[in-house]
Amino acid sequence: MTKWIALLRGVNVNGITIRSAELAELFRELGLQDVRTVLASGNVVFSADVPADELKTSIERALRERFGYDAWIVLVPHHDLAAIVDGFPFEASEDRHDYVVFGSDDGALDALLADLELDDSVERVARGSGVVYWSCPRGSSTDTPFAKRVGAARFKRTTTTRNANTLRKLL
Repeated sequence: MTKWIALLRGVNVNGITIRSAELAELFRELGLQDVRTVLASGNVVFSADVPADELKTSIERALRERFGYDAWIVLVPHHDLAAIVDGFPFEASEDRHDYVVFGSDDGALDALLADLELDDSVERVARGSGVVYWSCPRGSSTDTPFAKRVGAARFKRTTTTRNANTLRKLL
C-alpha cells in the first residue's frame, strides 16, 4: 500500500470552506486508509492501493460532488516529501517565508519559470524535481512578481503552494 499526500488547491480561501473532519470522512468513504488531515488548508495524508491517475481523478470528482467547487489536487508520494523539504535550496531567515510549489504537470512548473525576471534581493526561485522552490520576504507572498504568476488562472489545475513549515508537519 502506498502512502500519499493530497494537496488541495484553494481550500478555505475565497469562500470555499471545507472542515477537516468532513474532508477526512470523504477520503474514508472513497475507501482510502490511514486518513489524517493536517491543518485546515487542504492537506490529507492517506494510504491506497490505487494507481495515481485513478486516485487523482476519483478524489477530484468526489470533492466536486460533495463540496460543489472546481476541485484540483496534486498528489505527492509521502516518501518523496522528506527529500523535497531537505532539498530546499535557500537559507532560512526570520524575515522570509519559504514555499514549495507542487505541480501535477512538469510543463506547468517550467512555464512558471519561463521568461521570469526577478530581483534576487527580494525573492528567489529554483526548479526542483516536481516542484519549484520559492523564498520571499514576510508579508509579500501575494504581491511579488512570482506570487502573481503562480496565482494566475492558467496554473490552478496543475499547481498548489505550501509553506515549508506546513510540509514539515506532513512528514
